[in-house]
Order: sequence, then C-alpha cells, then structure tokens
Amino acid sequence: MAEGLEGVVAAHTILSDVDGVGGHLVIRGYELDQLAERIRFAEAAHLLLDGFFEDLPDIGELDVQLGQARVEAFEYANVVNAIPPGLNAVEAVRALIARIPDGDNLKIALLLLAGVSVFTAAVARARRGMPLISPDPSLDHATDILRMMKGVAPTPEEAAALDTYLVTVCDHGLNASTFAARVTASTLAGLNSAVLTGISTLKGPLHGGAPGPVIEMLDEIGDASNARTWIEQAIDRGDRLMGFGHRIYRVRDPRADALKKAVRILGPHSGRLAHAEAVEAAALEILRERKPDRSLQTNVEFYTALLLEALGFDPDEFTCVFAMGRSLGWIAHAREQVANGRLIRPASIYIGPVPQIAA
Repeated sequence: MAEGLEGVVAAHTILSDVDGVGGHLVIRGYELDQLAERIRFAEAAHLLLDGFFEDLPDIGELDVQLGQARVEAFEYANVVNAIPPGLNAVEAVRALIARIPDGDNLKIALLLLAGVSVFTAAVARARRGMPLISPDPSLDHATDILRMMKGVAPTPEEAAALDTYLVTVCDHGLNASTFAARVTASTLAGLNSAVLTGISTLKGPLHGGAPGPVIEMLDEIGDASNARTWIEQAIDRGDRLMGFGHRIYRVRDPRADALKKAVRILGPHSGRLAHAEAVEAAALEILRERKPDRSLQTNVEFYTALLLEALGFDPDEFTCVFAMGRSLGWIAHAREQVANGRLIRPASIYIGPVPQIAA
C-alpha cells in the first residue's frame, strides 16, 4: 500500500506539473521562471481559469472585475472585529470566507479570489488595532492589497514582489490542500466549500502553515556566526529544520529561487536577506554532512518567510498570504474536477479485529 498515497495518480490535469527530480514546475505550459516576475496576479488568474468559465473576459476586463470583486468582498469584512479573539489569523480569514455564498460561477470565483486577499488585509489591520481601509478598484490587485494592509501606497517594487509571490505559489500539482479541494469539489458542494477545504488543509504545519517558524529559527539563531551551532543542535534533537527538504523535490525547489529574486528587488527594504543567505549556506552544508543519503535542499518556505516579512506581514499571517495565491489553484482544480472527474472515493483496507463467530 502507498503510504500517504505516495505515487498514486488521482487526477489528470492541464493546470500544473511538478518534476521533483529535475526541479521544474510547469504551470499551464509555462516554466515557473517564464511567469514569476513577468506577469501580474490577474494574468495568472486568466491563465489558470481559461477554459473553465465560458464568460471569462480578456485580461484587461478580468483585472477590472477583480477590482470590483474586492469592493464587494470588503462588505463581508465588516464583522472582523466581532471574530472571537482566540482565533489565529488564518482561522479568522476562514471565518470571513465562510460568509461568501457558495456557487460555481465566475462571479463567485472572483469574489473568493478577492475575498481571501481583502480579508487577510482586514484581519491584519484589526489585529493591529487599526481601522479597516476599503479597496480601490482602480489599482492592480497586489498594490491594492498592500495599501489596504499597510495604510500607505506600496512602492512599485513591493507590489511587484507580492505579485511574484502570488504567481509563484498559485498552483503546485496535487498538493494536500489542492487534493482536498478537489475531493470537496467532486461532491458538487460549490467553489466556496472547496476553498474552505483548501485553506483548512493549508493551515497545517506540514503544508502552508510552515513559513512562520522560519522566522522563529532566524530569530533564535541571531547572528549568522551562531548558525552552525544552532543548526547542529537542532538536528541532534531530531527537530525538523524549517525551510529545507520537500516531499516531492529531490533538488532545489525552483520556487525558492523565484522568491529569492523577488526579495532582492526590494533593495534597501529586503530585510535580513544577507543574514538568511548565510544561514541557508550553513544549513545546506550541515545537511550534506549529516544526511548524505538524503537530498535536503532549500524549499519554498525559506524565502517565503523572508519576502513576506519584508513586505510587512506578521509570521502568523503568512499562511493567509499563501492562500491569496493558492486559492486561484484551488478554484481552477475545483472546476477541472467537476468538468472532467467523478466523485473521489478511494478504497481502504480494513486491518481491525475480525468478528468472532459465536460457538
């Protein structure tokens, strides 16, 4: 039996392909480096949703409709201060997403795409005790989200960096949250149900809930000269080294390089990039020494943490920003599953006690 469905083919898709041996990520026929830093989120949305909605407009009009969807989504954020204080950021965003009606049309799809972003900005503002800022539909998506979160207009470099991040993480094969979203979609439950399933799966620390601990690791290491000692002690304890290793990739995660470039374009506002690079070099050297039989390379989490911290997000909000981009993949996969698939219902093998036959 394949533990964790390892190697089991559960779907045929035209959306993305992950080559873990060669270190390639193909999204709708394009290598990641052909998309990252070259297209905006609205263009990525058009690329992934093309063919799944008969009324999908051209990219320019889609950008306009996405802006209008942000305005509509903001109306659902008016209860953000009534959300129980015990919820973390992703749980609060999830609660707001649940207010959006379910459905399968383009309007609902765009409302969900806009909603995850608008709600993340709203939750970030509320958690800081600051008033919410309404959307400006005339702005591009990344610029507007950063403006709503920070309260000031972002620099073009900051908006470009967020766009690069959202495009880079928009889809990644049949990862845990995307598979879960497809399972929900296969029941014909609706796009909102699929997105809620996706974000509920994404929040787990073995999936999208992991980038935050990278910041904790960097904080604990402090000066880069402490990196080797700290990392060796962590490995000796059997701790998982956050930001390194991947279930699929046996070489460097191509998304790590795309996001590292995005951090660099921030220039003076790139945060602790030099410090992180020193820690990364030490970690890779130690992992080669300690685990020569395993290929443990830098993954998407490491530079996700650096980029989102530099853009002003708190570590507790990183998974929400991940969901901003990945929600696009969930919606596209949900539509693909409904169009081409059937109810997902795998079999299981019973290994419990055998019923006793009465004498």
